[in-house]
Amino acid sequence: MLFESQIRDFKRRLPWNVNKKRKSDLRELMRQKLRIQSADDLKLWSEQVMERIEQLHCFRHARVVMFYYPVHHEVDLRPLLDKYKDEKTILLPVTHHDYIELRQYIGADNLKKGHYGIPTPQTATYHGKPDLVIVPGLAFDKDLVRMGRGKGYYDRFLRKLGKVSKVGVCYDFQIQDSVPWSWHDVRMDKVITPSANYER
Repeated sequence: MLFESQIRDFKRRLPWNVNKKRKSDLRELMRQKLRIQSADDLKLWSEQVMERIEQLHCFRHARVVMFYYPVHHEVDLRPLLDKYKDEKTILLPVTHHDYIELRQYIGADNLKKGHYGIPTPQTATYHGKPDLVIVPGLAFDKDLVRMGRGKGYYDRFLRKLGKVSKVGVCYDFQIQDSVPWSWHDVRMDKVITPSANYER
């Protein structure tokens, strides 16, 4: 009898065109599920995720943390940006044609809509390396495989960044038994939901 992790690995090794279809179907399912959640539930779940993040050793000891600006009903971590911006260096991603640029977050009044309409800091490019990257995703599984929105921004960025703590965040219903995996996908070190911490 195969272990669950072996079954998940087998599913990930399906032909690329089969996995591509599975990814497309799963993305659409997650988008639909995100759209039907109430604003009150999303707010509560986001607060629960933030509480868990603050308890993480890797967060408490990180001096430079890369967050993200939430769009499309993603887990909303914005209160942490303002809470820690004077204690830590808080970075936000700025997406360009095929890469991510980092800029320091210094306050909401310094944000301006950028690529895809996502608010971005109007500070200079940050050339250092974060200690911790908080990563959104449409779906994750218990083996810490992440599925994003299909543009590949985070996978390219994280591969180039090299060794750094990577924490994925999502709602409980976004945790799947198995997320289709491609060779270029970067796994997380931890995944945080409102009710659980998953880690290697």
